[in-house]
Amino acid sequence: MQPRRVRILTRALRRPHLLIAFALGSLLVGITPWLGIASPAPRPAPGALDQQTAKASPHHGVAPANAMEPTAPVLDRTGWTATASDEETSGENGRAANVLDGSTATLWHSKWTGTPAPLPHSITVDMHRTAVVSALVYQPRTNGPNGRVGEYSISVSADGQNWGSPVATGTLADDASAKTLGFAPQGARFVRLTAATEAGNRGPWTSAAELNLLGDPGTPAATVDLPRTGWTATASDEETTGESGRAANVLDGDAATLWHSKWTGTPAPLPHSITVDMHRTAAVSALVYQPRNDGPNGRAGAYTVTTSTDGTTFGTPVSAGTWRDDDTVKTATFTRTENARYIRLTVTGEAGNRGPWTSAAEIRLSGPANPAAHGSWDRITGFPLVPVATAVLPGDKLLAWSAYAVDRFGGSNGYTQTAILDLKTGKVTQRRIDNTGHDMFCPGIAMLADGRVLVTGGSNAEKASIYDPAADTWSATTSMNIARGYQAMTLLSTGEAFVLGGSWSGAAGDKAGEVWSPDTRTWRRLPGVPASAALTADPAGAYRADNHMWLHATSGGKVLQLGPSKQMNWITTGGNGGITSAGPRADSQDAMTGNAVAYDIGKLLTLGGSPAYEKTPATRRAYTVSIDGDRVQAARTGDMAHARAFGNSVVLPDGKVAVFGGQAYPVPFSDATSVLTPELWDPATGTFTPLSSMAVPRNYHSVANLLPDGRVFSGGGGLCGDCATNHADGAVFTPPYLLNADGSAKPRPVITGGVPPRAAAGSSLTVTAEGQVASFVLMRAAAATHSTDNDQRRVPLVSAPAGAGTYTVSVPADKGVVLPGTYMLFALDAQGVPSTAKFITVS
Repeated sequence: MQPRRVRILTRALRRPHLLIAFALGSLLVGITPWLGIASPAPRPAPGALDQQTAKASPHHGVAPANAMEPTAPVLDRTGWTATASDEETSGENGRAANVLDGSTATLWHSKWTGTPAPLPHSITVDMHRTAVVSALVYQPRTNGPNGRVGEYSISVSADGQNWGSPVATGTLADDASAKTLGFAPQGARFVRLTAATEAGNRGPWTSAAELNLLGDPGTPAATVDLPRTGWTATASDEETTGESGRAANVLDGDAATLWHSKWTGTPAPLPHSITVDMHRTAAVSALVYQPRNDGPNGRAGAYTVTTSTDGTTFGTPVSAGTWRDDDTVKTATFTRTENARYIRLTVTGEAGNRGPWTSAAEIRLSGPANPAAHGSWDRITGFPLVPVATAVLPGDKLLAWSAYAVDRFGGSNGYTQTAILDLKTGKVTQRRIDNTGHDMFCPGIAMLADGRVLVTGGSNAEKASIYDPAADTWSATTSMNIARGYQAMTLLSTGEAFVLGGSWSGAAGDKAGEVWSPDTRTWRRLPGVPASAALTADPAGAYRADNHMWLHATSGGKVLQLGPSKQMNWITTGGNGGITSAGPRADSQDAMTGNAVAYDIGKLLTLGGSPAYEKTPATRRAYTVSIDGDRVQAARTGDMAHARAFGNSVVLPDGKVAVFGGQAYPVPFSDATSVLTPELWDPATGTFTPLSSMAVPRNYHSVANLLPDGRVFSGGGGLCGDCATNHADGAVFTPPYLLNADGSAKPRPVITGGVPPRAAAGSSLTVTAEGQVASFVLMRAAAATHSTDNDQRRVPLVSAPAGAGTYTVSVPADKGVVLPGTYMLFALDAQGVPSTAKFITVS
């Protein structure tokens, strides 16, 4: 339920307006694309009009005030100019300059008189100065649908000549709402929007009413924190009498201590500055400022950042702006990377104008990431909806869905907005699913034995639907006995699907287990498996306490429920079922909105979470949980560098686990306290290391999935309508195991044959491969929503050479180890570099 960064235009601009002139334009239908179309119009894609008819959800969370404000500032357009690849000047005033005039009644339109200019069409904004830019806001025309941008790309340039690869691509919904098209923050002067298609395929046209650009959101991409060992800090002034407010406190790792400008006697007037001396020259890309956490006084407002190599001569600012008056961590992204020893933050205004004071709890510096150590991020891919739930499909596809609407939820409307990302082409297609009568927002998900996807409950709380990737069709199956939302699901070793909990929808409490049979397509109650034994101690009661359980299926139809409650439980699913204690998760507290992932056979890692669903501090703790028969042993492993709730974790083919996003203080729909540095856990050492930072916060309603090429998709967050925290996009992360230090791809094994579409558990495969192959592993195709992915499973395989380039690969016979279903088979070299996977269904 949380929204995407920077919906900054007013609600009035987001609603489609049908002008009176449009009716008169019917006389010209087929002649001018301005008022009509040459062929019958297709049914408009569901958009704002559909959203207005939705019923209010009985559990609709209220977005916090800071979710309604854009994280990134709208840049001042004074002095800007716009040019286009082509523009209409004969049939109408469709000049490019109209996108900067502040009026949604005027527009840029591609040339349509005579012979229309063919797609693609592009429009370029020249800011006539360099600024940090993080998004383009596209407002479609308000007087009709023609020319709405469908597939798009965004490029940036410092000089208008050298553009490089696009920083963002995507597909927009065919509606009149303003679209925020985000990308990794960077310094630029020129920003270009290119339309490859018209959203409704009505003609070879492109139009835009207004374009805006957003500045620094405080989320620098492709950077990592620099180690602070040996650093010192000095300030223009500091308080040493009334408190210990010395400059050195910003480097001590303790947010409870702080630097404060002098306030006893006669306070030192603004501006105040603090200078960090790294005692070595390093490449620096951003400064991270953490305000004090014990009160508002001295929060930095207006600021500049300058750099120096000698501590005497500081150049022109590499960053400048005004930070919001709140306690969230702020980042100043540099317009260019600087090789410097000294970094100076100068504060010229207190954020709340409370007095002539400046304070800081911590200051960190970030530098460019090393791809071989930290990985790298691909461009942002825009979706026509917020991807709240996702599933990996054969054929290099990613299925995503939101709710009845593309950017909001509520009620029980009986239909769902879906999209499919083609991982080979990067194209996204959108479809509304009506035939199952199921609004699949906040569901349970299980990947079935035959490769289909079972989706249960949510807004239509008793419904169950199945997606068949082979036929690309949705169908309804028998409704559950108990209405649910936020429930947990897993496939069993028997091929049945198990569900438990889910008080977000339907009457709270009494959400006992039940099992779906693929043979009878019916649900069987498990009265011996009440949810009460698996509840957390959430102050909201069962409504929150039975949400998003961590389930791991084992042999004989059994399931280990290992969280988020601190009490773990064994569940049996035969007959009436049963639930018995498996002991505590070591010294862990309840960890709602954390997650668990199976990184090896009978071995799981749990990460983060918080004692309550929201508004309680998250934890940095991680635990391993090992299963040996009926014996379960939990132990604390290394801590993450960052506390996280609402994060997502993905096990990689080499057995390491990557964790993305989350918040230090979980608040649905908010991007405050976002964690932008992913981390990688190594089972060999039990430690976490940082990865390349993210360009977009991924918190509540975000997802992450392992892809068949060994990379990871991370996306989503939001879904609260007109909020500024909707993130209708995603990006692909390339882990460091695939990259050299210069960012080039490492050589990797290639599976060339011997992988059948289907294989039985216990069977032996003869696989051919090229390159250096040391091992093979099965990775279960998985589905994620609400930080939970119970389908993830890594199964290392026994293999042996069987001749030149040929290997005998054994599939485990125990279906509690290799659950029935679709897997990705990877070959790995001795350094853990994976091949691209081949899909195989194990039954």
